[in-house]
Amino acid sequence: MTKNHDLQQRRDAAFARGLGNQLPVYVERARNAELWDVEGRRYIDFAGGIAVLNTGHVHPKVQAAVAKQLEAFSHTCLMITPYAVAVELAEKLNRLAPGPTPKKSIFVTTGAEAVENTIKIARAHTGRSAVIAFGGGFHGRTFMAMALTGKVAPYKAGFGPFPAEVYHAPFPIAYHGVSVQQSLDALEHIFKYDVEPARVAAIIVEPVMGEGGFYIAPPEFLQALRKLCDQHGIVLVSDEIQTGFARTGRMFAIEHAGIEPDLMTMAKSLAGGFPLAAVVGKAHIMDAPNPGGLGGTYAGSPIACAAALAVLEVIEEEKLCERAVALGELMVGSLRSLQREIPAIGEVRNLGAMVAMELVKNADPHQPDADLTKALTKRAAEKGLVLLSCGLYGNVIRFLVPLTASDAIVREGLGIVAESLRELTGATAKAAVNA
Repeated sequence: MTKNHDLQQRRDAAFARGLGNQLPVYVERARNAELWDVEGRRYIDFAGGIAVLNTGHVHPKVQAAVAKQLEAFSHTCLMITPYAVAVELAEKLNRLAPGPTPKKSIFVTTGAEAVENTIKIARAHTGRSAVIAFGGGFHGRTFMAMALTGKVAPYKAGFGPFPAEVYHAPFPIAYHGVSVQQSLDALEHIFKYDVEPARVAAIIVEPVMGEGGFYIAPPEFLQALRKLCDQHGIVLVSDEIQTGFARTGRMFAIEHAGIEPDLMTMAKSLAGGFPLAAVVGKAHIMDAPNPGGLGGTYAGSPIACAAALAVLEVIEEEKLCERAVALGELMVGSLRSLQREIPAIGEVRNLGAMVAMELVKNADPHQPDADLTKALTKRAAEKGLVLLSCGLYGNVIRFLVPLTASDAIVREGLGIVAESLRELTGATAKAAVNA
């Protein structure tokens, strides 16, 4: 039997060091919110392929759509001989995007590509060059995306110089003492100190910061950004790569703020595990680049488009937006109960089923406990649960369980979290002494 250890040794010899893997667990098969490794061990998946599997591993409807498309053809190139499945998907995404303005779409392959293309489109539309992003935000690993990303290690370290005229403002995080007004004041300071608003093409923001720590942008902040962009003719980009497709209880997280962005990036759970990303936005802005200025050889794969249409049907038929709200309540209730027992849990926060638990020392938000966070992901894996960490200081656990997971599976996973944390913090021993 092939062993995880053997495969890890082969992997280390075959792959570049920069392509890491969190766990030496090699998957043989997966279904919904569970996976099994090559040694036959079962794991509960609270990572969802980093927010890719809102509809779970190998959803039957997605599997059937892909099989049907594969019988017809796998690739012709959307820019050469297009196909109906891509047109149908673009029409559907245009309808789903928030706001009354007519929309158009493009397809690419990865989230980073989508981000890069929003900047191209914004620059073509405005004739301007500068871009503003936010500290802690993550937008990808290609060069413009890295420049926009507000976290140095490990994403930017050693890779500079980056594209010019990219500026960062602090993201509003109440838990760390950064108010909405302070963030807005910082934007005004950028306009005073660094670049006049008449040279800014776009402001890009995650409605819920993803890799940066699952911090939720207050609706009033996003509404203020909308007004600021309208005032200065700046394109507002909502990066929905991790927040999209029912994760937060709405199809897109920006809907919680009740505003219409100019452009949106989409990827991850769009196609249920198949590589597909999109930019969807106001038609008159999307049409700014000249023909041939946008595209890619694999952009809009017919297989991925078929999968995405099936994903959208599943979200609607299985009411996954409502399910996300219920899952979020279940997880937050359990984690906050645990928080009362374990002071290392500094904050539990969520928007729908986008749930985070921040671990700190001495109940102090300014003392992040990255060591405990790392130990928790390791201990949980030993007990059969896949967890992801995130955050500027690596001290946040982010929960991305498939929205199709049963309550029983979610409770089982939360039980492993509780058991692991108690062991790591000594809470189990304390409870035994008190008894």
